[in-house]
Amino acid sequence: MEAAAAGTARMNVKMAEAVTLAKIAGAEAVDRALGDAALHGRFAHQDLASILNANSRRTTTHAADETRSLTQGTGAWAGLGTGTSGTVKEQS
Repeated sequence: MEAAAAGTARMNVKMAEAVTLAKIAGAEAVDRALGDAALHGRFAHQDLASILNANSRRTTTHAADETRSLTQGTGAWAGLGTGTSGTVKEQS
């Protein structure tokens, strides 16, 4: 009996979390996350929020063009193997 009562209390906490998340993310998204949680047996602390976050679609993307990229490019490799200046000579 006591175990069932403890389980009911935890279930009430989980459902309160689901209601709160539904106010933030929408009932449809939380319903889908609850379905995924049930399918995979994931009802630990913060599992529903984690599943909801994983299910959300990212609509913004970030891309850097050539003028704003932090990469160095391949220009420095162009002279490799041509025997031009910059080669290291061995000392005797």
